[in-house]
Amino acid sequence: MKSTRLIAAEILLNVVDHGRSLNDELPAALADTELDDQPFLQQLVYGTTRYYFALDEIIQKILDKPIKDKERIVHMLLAVGLYQLWKLNVAEHAAINETVSAVTESKRKWATGLVNASLRRFQREKDAILAECRRGDSFPGWLNKRLRQAYPEQFAEICGNSNVPGPMTLRINAKRVIREQWLKLAETEGIVAQACEHANSAVTLAAAAPVAMLPGFDAGDVSVQDEAAQLCAQILELNDAARVLDACSAPGGKTGHLLESAQNVQMTALDVSAERLQRVGENLARIGETAELIAADAADVELWWSGEPFDAILLDAPCSGTGVIRRHPDIKLLRKSADITALAKIQRNLLNKLWPTLKPGGRLLYATCSILPDENSHQVAGFVAETPDAELIPLTLPADAETAAGIQWLPQVDGHDGFFYALLEKQL
Repeated sequence: MKSTRLIAAEILLNVVDHGRSLNDELPAALADTELDDQPFLQQLVYGTTRYYFALDEIIQKILDKPIKDKERIVHMLLAVGLYQLWKLNVAEHAAINETVSAVTESKRKWATGLVNASLRRFQREKDAILAECRRGDSFPGWLNKRLRQAYPEQFAEICGNSNVPGPMTLRINAKRVIREQWLKLAETEGIVAQACEHANSAVTLAAAAPVAMLPGFDAGDVSVQDEAAQLCAQILELNDAARVLDACSAPGGKTGHLLESAQNVQMTALDVSAERLQRVGENLARIGETAELIAADAADVELWWSGEPFDAILLDAPCSGTGVIRRHPDIKLLRKSADITALAKIQRNLLNKLWPTLKPGGRLLYATCSILPDENSHQVAGFVAETPDAELIPLTLPADAETAAGIQWLPQVDGHDGFFYALLEKQL
């Protein structure tokens, strides 16, 4: 069985050089890893991905010349070793020796001296090397530029908060249990949790716990979902028996919450991926809810819409994910500046195509887990300006940043993710 450090380096190589996502790479690797080693592997993978740009800069400083492309696994092993010495509470001799052993394990024995010397140099000169490092926040340049332009006063805070892993937050199923009752039950089980400030269904755990330990999880009493993502049901305020569309539903967390928020909701859940839609069905089954599941592109309205208008639509639009980088650090490596322009076109097309399926007097909630104005406030303001019967409904939620339209939340340490909401009503 491979060592955790070599596995971590191989995953990092696939993400950095081959554009693979951690969602694709990590689960299979964890399944082939000893149970006791899984937390450390996950910590290495997420950490080296989160700080890759800074680690890459450090490697350039301590090496006389770059490692050849065909030997890039050595570069990634160096990154894994440096991350341990920089960020983890691992004995330095163990971090160095085990990383060098992983180099040998990778059949790159020629590089053992190089890796050993490089890690020991960083061990000796860490403070001086880090003082010269310009990419300590480890964000790509294009994203740094966009964030500085959008949030000149909050830029440093956004980067810092996005590098701190988010807390584990739960959604309490109001159909099954009152939040205060669940909190008392959790306390008897030794789980420390507290009610969230804004989402009336949310509680945050003091420390992450396996879902199997959560009281009522298997019965559907509770689900894992960030506080920001839980606001969709609170904002839409569905009536009983409402006809609702969740246009981009996978993996189904918001779909389930909408169904939990009212009685006899007639839910249509779309997703372009049939495989992801299957997960929506599984998540709904656990909480005892059902929906009409349709695998289709929401923009291809003529292929899936019956012609009967919806009372409410949730458009949780495809986006950059820049508000949830702390949970998905590979976004830093996989997203490019050109993606934002392409995503903005997709978002506007979805708004334009879905608007006719909403009945007069109905409401569409536009949401993203992005913090970039091009995908959020600019998108909504532009749509409203071009759509005579679309009215922007003011939201009473406090915002983390001023916007031309909607509510923008930014990632908060021990709090919610970065998220955007805008509520639109079709005029009679």
